[in-house]
Amino acid sequence: MNGHLYFEIHADDLSRAAGFYAAVFGWHIHKANENLPVEYRRIETGGAAGGLLKRPSDTPPAGCGVNAFVCSIEVESFDKTAETILNNGGTTALPKFAVPGVCWQGYFTDTEGNMFGIFQVDEHASQTG
Repeated sequence: MNGHLYFEIHADDLSRAAGFYAAVFGWHIHKANENLPVEYRRIETGGAAGGLLKRPSDTPPAGCGVNAFVCSIEVESFDKTAETILNNGGTTALPKFAVPGVCWQGYFTDTEGNMFGIFQVDEHASQTG
């Protein structure tokens, strides 16, 4: 069964957002050392793990729906799950990429226009593999 969650918060200003969440919830937020395709920070909450990333698209205008966290779901096989997503009407938002030494990650949009991520833990994940 797939079930472990990893949340992400998209932000225009990472320093401002990190300061907000640290002050409000006491979260520890630090820059990620990985070579990722987006500016990224790790969030340690004392419970669920998360990330803070530079918003990869425009902020939705007010009144246009939820502008919120993106949850990523741990899966056994990234490729099989991605195929299932696409076969059931989902679309790719950000193709599979390596978080070196951690996992394979990617983002999809469901049939309702909601973005979510999936990740497959793989300590051998690399940009060249």
